[in-house]
Amino acid sequence: MRGFFLLISAIFMQQITVFDFNLNCDLTSWNIVDDVVMGGRSAGDFRLNKEGHGVFSGEVSLENNGGFSSLRYNFNTIQSANQSKFVIKLRGDGKAYQFRVKDKRYNRYSYISEFNTSGEWQTIEIPFSIMYPSFRGYQLDIPNFNGKQMQEIAFLIANKKAEQFKLIIDSITIE
Repeated sequence: MRGFFLLISAIFMQQITVFDFNLNCDLTSWNIVDDVVMGGRSAGDFRLNKEGHGVFSGEVSLENNGGFSSLRYNFNTIQSANQSKFVIKLRGDGKAYQFRVKDKRYNRYSYISEFNTSGEWQTIEIPFSIMYPSFRGYQLDIPNFNGKQMQEIAFLIANKKAEQFKLIIDSITIE
């Protein structure tokens, strides 16, 4: 009987690929949004490297009250009620980043989790339950991400200092 429940659990907890970077992937649904939308001067870039990894890089500027660069990916709704966490394979530059998700792409707020990079390849696991709602840097008084569905993910760097950055992304899945 125990084996039956393990089989059923494995079926319901299957991995879903949100994005797998490779030399043939389509980046047209990925967009850079920098603080220039508010008068800032930060400049982010996104491209594939020769190995087929996504590379989010650029420079954060504090000029004109700036201070952030983000990379956003909009997609058709993923039903994710049977999953519980994001699993992201990446290599950072030793800096702190935010990973964000929206259950509905037109919500003004995102659910956020911060993570640190080591300069080496890492597998970052982010449970849905720790992703808190935030809008323009303020935590909202609504429940954390319930994980039932999603339509947008994003990476953001905003460490309150002028700096260059580089985040290399291999894959983003949910389990």
